[in-house]
Amino acid sequence: MTRESLLVATLVELADNLVENFDVIDVLTLLSDRCVEAVDVDAAGVMLKSPGGELQYLASSSDTMRVLELFQIQADEGPCVDCLRDGLAIVNRELVEPDERWPRFTPKARELGFQSVHCLPMRLRGQTIGALNLFRTELGFLDDEDVVVAQALADVATIAILQHQSSLAATTLNEQLNRALTSRIIIEQAKGMISESTGRNMDDAFAMLRAHSRNHNLGLTSVATSVVEGTLNAHDLDVPKTTPRH
Repeated sequence: MTRESLLVATLVELADNLVENFDVIDVLTLLSDRCVEAVDVDAAGVMLKSPGGELQYLASSSDTMRVLELFQIQADEGPCVDCLRDGLAIVNRELVEPDERWPRFTPKARELGFQSVHCLPMRLRGQTIGALNLFRTELGFLDDEDVVVAQALADVATIAILQHQSSLAATTLNEQLNRALTSRIIIEQAKGMISESTGRNMDDAFAMLRAHSRNHNLGLTSVATSVVEGTLNAHDLDVPKTTPRH
């Protein structure tokens, strides 16, 4: 699939997510995955500001990326922290030690195999609600077109979140973010249960949740909740074609 076709398909998928049971996690997971597919990066993650202003991890393209995003929050240091604080994009930043700007984050990122980072604000009309983190495992710069594509995807996801139910009211956004944070906890619980039950790693466990969600036209959080509550057995989840059963 060409990048143009992929972007069109992404817009259609994002629009399809804008239904009554709108799930922020679904939208941001799609954003992370599509950035890896359409842009010259190896991993992507999204953090949003909670209603209280705290940085919260919501979605990522891999479990390794999730670990690094959570480390940023714990250390209160890194590209997402700076991007959300200043509202400015960080592009083509090589992760080289020693790093005066991020003395704890950079060693952790390099330990996980990343060599450069890019972070783009999720912003609309002056309101920054989150940041999109993009990482490469090799040195090298993103070209201008890649940056434009990534920012466009981030902008579309931002608009989808802010304009759901045709409302920009702060109360609506806060409710959505609170639900998203609760959903994230449930999804992580479900991933752990699936991993333990099936012997698969966390990335494969999440892929099974997503495959079952899509194949049965169910929300991701709904499927995860069924797993956590025991009404859906991990072994009954659909397995992506690229992830054969053990």
